[in-house]
Amino acid sequence: MLTVIGRDGSPLPAEARELVASAALVAGDARLLEDLTTRAGARVVTASADVLAAVDEALGRGEQAVVVVDGDPGFFGAVRALREHGHAPYVLPGLSPVARAFARAGLPWDDAVVVSAGDGDGFRRAVNACRAHPKVAVLTVPGAGPAELGRDLFPQTPRSFIVCEDLGGPRERVVHARPAEATTRPWRDPQVVLVLDRRRALGGAPWSAGAAPGPAGWALPDAAFQDGAAARQDVRAFALAKLGPRLGDMVWDVGSRGGSVAVEAARLGAASVAVDRDTAACERVRVNVRAHGVKVAVSRGEAPDVLDHLPVPDAVFVGRGVAGNGTEVVRACAVRALRSVVVELDDEAHVRPACESLAAEGFTTEAVRLQAEKLWPPTPPATRSAPSAPVSIVWGERGVPADARPQAGTQRRARTIAELPAVPGGDE
Repeated sequence: MLTVIGRDGSPLPAEARELVASAALVAGDARLLEDLTTRAGARVVTASADVLAAVDEALGRGEQAVVVVDGDPGFFGAVRALREHGHAPYVLPGLSPVARAFARAGLPWDDAVVVSAGDGDGFRRAVNACRAHPKVAVLTVPGAGPAELGRDLFPQTPRSFIVCEDLGGPRERVVHARPAEATTRPWRDPQVVLVLDRRRALGGAPWSAGAAPGPAGWALPDAAFQDGAAARQDVRAFALAKLGPRLGDMVWDVGSRGGSVAVEAARLGAASVAVDRDTAACERVRVNVRAHGVKVAVSRGEAPDVLDHLPVPDAVFVGRGVAGNGTEVVRACAVRALRSVVVELDDEAHVRPACESLAAEGFTTEAVRLQAEKLWPPTPPATRSAPSAPVSIVWGERGVPADARPQAGTQRRARTIAELPAVPGGDE
């Protein structure tokens, strides 16, 4: 009784036209309905805010309803909203705007990251995906289109844009532009912006669609970074576990030395920035970035002043080179971080001030002492290296009440689901 039809500019098949012609309710954007024939007395709804209520009303009376949308309704489309509302539609899809955009560009898109700029934090995370990945399709919304993308990406992230408007429609326009140009041109309700690093836009043949799978391992050996200028491997492993870098995140590596944490975060799919005041350290970051084939921005300057010019971070690592110089940098990072801060300290006397700085900004904090000793392969006592020096790690997480953490000795019972819920239209 409910059908969702996707339009992509090609003629609708006979089945779709017959369903529209017999429906009591036809809903969709006015431009998608203008050439369709509806039955006498059919209700036509063109305001998106009214669609769900109109569908509920029609189906409640036992009437046929049709919703017409752009492209593939199951791909960032109406099917999700209707299913969440309790409906099980019959779907006749068209080509998605993303598929059409890449077709106009003449590029494969099985390795593309596809993100939506709409709703809540979507635009900021979409921009971070564009910073970190060489081939991203951004589904735009008003106020989050090519001009806004260009302002956030230029000049730190060299990219090319392909802006697609009214794909398959009478006003179709496909424009190639640089981010700086995109900020000044007039746009007519673009549907998709392809954000490309032209040097890597083709990519290799993948075995899975979307962003490449994460690395086979993380917390790389210290020798993987130039001159050993890295946060120690055991420190990095612990820090990454608390930072949780992922697609759409922005991670700062402040006092980066060689950018090892920034590189690791980039390997895990996040956008990252390495911050250091030392010119030689910034050059080491660039060498390490090239060696590992990732994208990391480098910002040379004195923290905390340099932090004002950086994109808002989800997570921040503060290296011992700056963390031990007082709480000013730790506090500045805590003010800006949305999710977590990890601080590396040589001197245990600095643990309490660091914890208090994080707690003052609303973080739940903890601290540990790390020390590692190599046990295998065995070496003669005369050549055996001493255990690494103890390092204190302070970390804070925003929005995690202390009393919500699992307590020692508590257990959570497994819950058995006696009966699986039925899937509408599915087989038993």
